[in-house]
Amino acid sequence: MKLKIGEHFFSWDRPLVMGILNLTPDSFYDGGSHNNTDDVLRHCEKMLTDGADIIDIGAFSSRPGSEIISVEEENSRLIPYLIEIRKRFPEVIVSIDTFRKDVAKNALENGADIINDISGGIFDDEMLPFIGENSIPYIMMHCGGSIESLHTNLIKENPCEIVKSFFEKQIEFLSKHGEQQIILDPGIGFNKSMKSNFELLNNIDRYRVNDLPVLIGISRKSMIYKTLNITSKEALNGTTVLNTIALMKGADILRVHDVKEAVEAVKLVEELRN
Repeated sequence: MKLKIGEHFFSWDRPLVMGILNLTPDSFYDGGSHNNTDDVLRHCEKMLTDGADIIDIGAFSSRPGSEIISVEEENSRLIPYLIEIRKRFPEVIVSIDTFRKDVAKNALENGADIINDISGGIFDDEMLPFIGENSIPYIMMHCGGSIESLHTNLIKENPCEIVKSFFEKQIEFLSKHGEQQIILDPGIGFNKSMKSNFELLNNIDRYRVNDLPVLIGISRKSMIYKTLNITSKEALNGTTVLNTIALMKGADILRVHDVKEAVEAVKLVEELRN
């Protein structure tokens, strides 16, 4: 597997770990923790030291009940920190968690490498044409509905078939606009019942399309802490257990808050396979 980032090709022969950097004041787990440049750079450095392959930066909270901020607000939260991260860590691969084409364009002009779209191109009609025409590495996440209904309108039956059909449709549309560099994300925790979340985790190859890499993002999510009757702050062990299962089921990228533990899971699973 490989991605063309700028003028260079990035390839990998093992699962990657994507570290989460939330710049939102209201994220479900670490909202408000990184609200000045020193804290942001320190957190990035720790994730990279712990072995992160990609840093995923988000400035729009998608937790239940979160405020829908403007494009201007999202840019103002994101771009100054992105510029500082790129200065301090020029070699790091940076992903931007946004569903807005204008934010994506601004981020790419300021050093971002990948766009991570929680809507898979359905919240902004300009996103997929922009991605295709500029050959941008793109994480296509499944969701059903609108930004207001990300955590309602739940899929309760046949989630693998629904997610695969969504990917096929969006990939076909994207293919009309140019080169594709797609990573698939089933959107565990978004518009899915608890049963469907576990079914998607257990059957990764049932919705994989065109042998594309699959990203799994389950870090400290409610499918863990509600099942175990704990809080998100207590869900590290459960996250590591399910990340390990995801790797065994074929996940190519883990998106996590806790990089060190995910990297250890990757190393152990790779040793087991070898």
